[in-house]
Amino acid sequence: MELKKNRKAENVFLAEGPKLVGDLLGHFRCRFLIATSEWLRQQEKLPISDVTEVCEEELARASLLKAPQQVLAVFEQPDECIDLSVIRHSLTLALDDVQDPGNLGTIVRLADWFGIEHIFCSPNTVDIYNPKAIQATMGGIARVKLHYTPLPELIRSLTDIPIYGTFLDGGNMYEQPLSSHGIIVMGNEGNGIGKDVAQLINRRLYIPSYPPNRETSESLNVAIATAIVCAEFRRRASL
Repeated sequence: MELKKNRKAENVFLAEGPKLVGDLLGHFRCRFLIATSEWLRQQEKLPISDVTEVCEEELARASLLKAPQQVLAVFEQPDECIDLSVIRHSLTLALDDVQDPGNLGTIVRLADWFGIEHIFCSPNTVDIYNPKAIQATMGGIARVKLHYTPLPELIRSLTDIPIYGTFLDGGNMYEQPLSSHGIIVMGNEGNGIGKDVAQLINRRLYIPSYPPNRETSESLNVAIATAIVCAEFRRRASL
């Protein structure tokens, strides 16, 4: 399950640990599960039949984690269905070539926290079913749907929709009008938002550093930037 081609061929993904597996069991079909007796004793009823009890040494051989956590499960990937109408009545995210699985998983976790249920990913964005990405979602993948699609085509298909993006030459985010629906585009870790997508963004935002004009880091980590932007959108919506 560590290689994308194997995950795609079998249409499955791997999850490990009591909290993560517990969160996903009610949302994805489980192919099989292995767990220690300690974990199994704590379960009243499991919604699957293919369960194997293993010792800690056997679990360690199957695990991808440095410190295995009692249970490992293989789930089926859900069918992907894009409903563009969600963009018209809710806030969504778009990721342009995000490469680090930890960043992607953290962004899914953030989206879950801020009630953002859909993320549109460019085809070159890292696979959400990468084990590191799944672990980093901390269960958020159970409630946030990811759709892989060419972002320029997606954005061009929309009319009268706010398309936000963060840029060094954008307007101060805290001084700009923010809507309760539309797309917030976040870019690649090293290169930001690509040119083909950037030219389609109609609301350019800037996350100001503090204090103004002080020498500081060149940029923010994409997951941290996503958290800041989403928090301001939700704060504004609650006013």
